[in-house]
Amino acid sequence: MEFPEANPQNRELILGEILNEYSPDIFMICELQSGFGADLILNTALNATENLYKRATFVPNQSGGANLQQMLYFRKDKFLLEAEEVIQTNIRDINHYSLKLSTKGMQTNPVLIEIFVSHLKSSQGGTNEQLRLEMVQEFTNRLATLDPNAFVIFAGDFNLYSSTEPAYIELLDPTNAIVMADPIDTPGAWSTNINFQDIHTQSTRVSSGPFGAGAGGGLDDRFDFILVSENMLTNPSLRYIPDTYKAFGNNGNCFDLSINDTNCSGFYSETLRENLYNMSDHLPIVMNLETNEEIVILNTPSLVIDNSIYLENTSVSEKLKIVYPNATPIQFWIINSMGQILSEFNSEGGENLEWDVSYLPTGFYYLKFNTQNNSPIKFIKQ
Repeated sequence: MEFPEANPQNRELILGEILNEYSPDIFMICELQSGFGADLILNTALNATENLYKRATFVPNQSGGANLQQMLYFRKDKFLLEAEEVIQTNIRDINHYSLKLSTKGMQTNPVLIEIFVSHLKSSQGGTNEQLRLEMVQEFTNRLATLDPNAFVIFAGDFNLYSSTEPAYIELLDPTNAIVMADPIDTPGAWSTNINFQDIHTQSTRVSSGPFGAGAGGGLDDRFDFILVSENMLTNPSLRYIPDTYKAFGNNGNCFDLSINDTNCSGFYSETLRENLYNMSDHLPIVMNLETNEEIVILNTPSLVIDNSIYLENTSVSEKLKIVYPNATPIQFWIINSMGQILSEFNSEGGENLEWDVSYLPTGFYYLKFNTQNNSPIKFIKQ
């Protein structure tokens, strides 16, 4: 939300705390105001403890006078940025990025992801619906120029009020050159409808008064989306994992309330919800993808937390080797990307530990521990 100028100040620090709870491999944002703001997010929020992320090029909005733009960040040990493009519309740019997944067969059988990030026209009324449709048509026209078997993501703040809006119908039109899908397939009148409270993303605040920016009204709109090409529902080369699409921070009981309200408690913690409340008037959308291709981690360094706990390697197949030289008792947990605890053990400290992870399915996991600075360490099980 209007980053970095909107209040509260120093939100890159707040964002860093949010990203300690969920560390994305691909991070897409809206309402970025400048290249300076892009670097604040990269250097302070994403790369605070380890230099793992890169960003795309910041290009000021080419479609009008508004100084709000989209941006893509990605793990540089897993992806290569192959191309960037700005698609002009009648309101705001659509930013197109081509990412190549780092796999063993990337030269002969590459896994390319065509990512489009957009911020559609806001507000209700027929005129605004038409403007959203015209923006979307720039995207669907662009699909005709891609490989018909391409993996495509179209994401952002769509400002859609229902599935009957022309822009949403156009996005999922089965006659498009590449057919797109809504991973949660939840049609209906989303706005101010308690039946959809678990997928609402806006607004995190009952009132925008404390910040002087953003929207109020409480959580009652599904404005934020990640759509995928239909092939990503079934293709093992790059497949959406069912039931992983979430409105991050929404416990499903926050209709018309601020996200940090005590009545909104549940799986997502009070601390996280407070940070989300301060960060933006929208919640993030998260989802997981998987591939049956062998991922090759590019120059993976050890991740050090407080110079006291680190992994010898963040890409493992059988043993997770933890270095913990301090002679202080500590408890460790392995959790998956949904926050579920899979295993735990205690250590008296002052020793290097080996933890058998051979039983885990291939994928990404986190090592958590109960020290004062307990930011989890992310690792991949190959």
